[in-house]
Amino acid sequence: MSNSSNVGATSIKEMTPQQTAEAIKNIAKRIREESTKMRETVKIIRQSGAIEELTEAVREATVAARDSAREISEVANELKKRGVIRETISAAEETGSAARETAQTMRDTVSRNTS
Repeated sequence: MSNSSNVGATSIKEMTPQQTAEAIKNIAKRIREESTKMRETVKIIRQSGAIEELTEAVREATVAARDSAREISEVANELKKRGVIRETISAAEETGSAARETAQTMRDTVSRNTS
């Protein structure tokens, strides 16, 4: 532990049995107090409707994600059936081939001009 958190603390070696017992009692008291605060906080959160609201929001988001995934899948299948995906891939391959040919022509032209 850092020195700042031990300010005013006495090490266990320096404590008498009576002081040790008192320290344990104080710790137990703080645990009870914090437990009470935690129960009150949970009660207030529950009464406020925050848990239900969060749960409903997560449900809505999950349903929306599911519906979106279904819609995307349906559209992709329809595009596949119509051959749009195949045509797109073919066009991309042709474009790549034409770009390679153009690049090669440019390299050849540059080579001839620099020779």
